[in-house]
Amino acid sequence: MSMNERIILAKRPEGLPDESVFTFEEQPLPEPKDREVLVKTLYLSVDPYMRGRMSDAKSYAKPYDVGQVIGGGAIGRVVESSDPQCRVGDYVTGNWGWQRYAAVSTSKLRKINPELAPVTTALGVLGMTGLTAYFGLLDIGQPQSGETVVVSGAAGAVGMVVGQIAKIKGARVVGIAGSDEKIKYLVEELGFDKAINYKTEDVALALAEACPDGVDVYFDNVGGDVSDAVLRLINKNARIPICGQIALYNLEKPDTGPRTQSLLLTNTALMKGFLIGDYTERYNEALHELAEWVRDGKIQYVENIVEGFEKTPEAFLGLFSGENLGKQLVKVSEGEA
Repeated sequence: MSMNERIILAKRPEGLPDESVFTFEEQPLPEPKDREVLVKTLYLSVDPYMRGRMSDAKSYAKPYDVGQVIGGGAIGRVVESSDPQCRVGDYVTGNWGWQRYAAVSTSKLRKINPELAPVTTALGVLGMTGLTAYFGLLDIGQPQSGETVVVSGAAGAVGMVVGQIAKIKGARVVGIAGSDEKIKYLVEELGFDKAINYKTEDVALALAEACPDGVDVYFDNVGGDVSDAVLRLINKNARIPICGQIALYNLEKPDTGPRTQSLLLTNTALMKGFLIGDYTERYNEALHELAEWVRDGKIQYVENIVEGFEKTPEAFLGLFSGENLGKQLVKVSEGEA
């Protein structure tokens, strides 16, 4: 193949994006420079945070440039190398984004051993997804045995790992998700103690019933009305890791809602946002423990894989209607072990 196909940001979305935001383009196949490799993409990750980077508002990450490729996690196989530390045939993961091929510096890649686990886990439970759940819950949430942990977006890639780690630590876990199928999965397959369907139940009433002793840890993936309801139940010294705010990402005007300062003050509670990049030096520690939990069956994971590079925008947009259970991936090409 002599041409590379990429998906670029055609314009900045207003409100909920649609497929007009994206454009497919072809370019000559990139040539790797010194200490770079040419990678053939096998899988792409699509994630809610990408919506924020499509806007030009100030945030924790640089916005995507209009006319440039959509950046994000990917898995690939090396097809050409100018670095002896990375050989042709090696599996790697990095952030080269939505394109079939990429020339990438080896300093920005992590090798994957396909004999230890399916390569797709490098974008999920043994990648940024698992790391986000691990550090957000354990470093900020610090769940203790017997405490109540509530997880919103509980059937998403991060949320389901958070709930299972909380159970490993001996906590009582309540998940919030958006379909009866997801509720059943959380309780019957993953061992959540309770789960609430925010689309069909009165969340405030259901939470009060599910959390009779209040909430000690709230892992917030969604924001909005759901989080307002949870925060009314926090206990003294509660901890609230802020991971995502998917309920707010597509709003065209700034959100207004209950002011939380008095709740935090009167309960001496901690609410803290976090970025996974702040924990880079501890990645190996976390990945080692996560791999053990997966191997021992203490953590299960689900991957929703859409086939075809051309389906990437569709898979991304599906995140905002709650279609996915677990980690959303796009399979771009064959080539995995």
